[in-house]
Amino acid sequence: MTDLVFLEPNKLGSEPFTTSDVIAAQAQISYRSVQRMIERHENDLAEFGQVRFQITPVKYARGTNDKKIYQLNEQQATLLITYLKNTPPVRQFKKDLVQEFYRMRRELTRRQIFRDAGKPIRRTLTDAIRDSGEDGRMHGHAYGTYTDLAYKAATGKIARILRKERGASAKAIATDFLTSDELSAYNKAEERLTVLLDMGLTYDQIKTLLLVQTSKRLAG
Repeated sequence: MTDLVFLEPNKLGSEPFTTSDVIAAQAQISYRSVQRMIERHENDLAEFGQVRFQITPVKYARGTNDKKIYQLNEQQATLLITYLKNTPPVRQFKKDLVQEFYRMRRELTRRQIFRDAGKPIRRTLTDAIRDSGEDGRMHGHAYGTYTDLAYKAATGKIARILRKERGASAKAIATDFLTSDELSAYNKAEERLTVLLDMGLTYDQIKTLLLVQTSKRLAG
């Protein structure tokens, strides 16, 4: 199925939106018609939030022109669709868009639940690192090293790589950019790290055990 709803950046706190491009394609009307309709009703749309847009260069046979692509949140998109003729493609698009906005809201809710669930785990892991003496042995880098291990166990990548791939700044909290399934796996990895540290295992032993378990999980 064509993507109908987007998050930019794809992180907690972002607002889902659809675009004027998507509306034109799915409703089977010209892009210029959608653009004119948005401009005509912009004051109405602005009652539900800022009417955002991006200027995107588009290549044509004779060169490149800039294209204004609007980004409409759920309320704005719903309102705009009421202005369209109720053709069969428009009716189908209405149903598909409602489902996609619902799916995206549910995903964001799941992310928040797993994010909140991980907060007490994070404090426990911090305590386990402190009590194990690892921070001293790693010259103050233990927390970053162990959380990177949790990220790798959950996603196969360390935090720095995740931030880069998902368009996050170097100082962003990497868990904000994980999917709900990745957050669940990350929380479980932190729990395992805490237990293994409390058992007195070394970093190399913990890394081997955790990544072997991860390989089995991904293979299964």
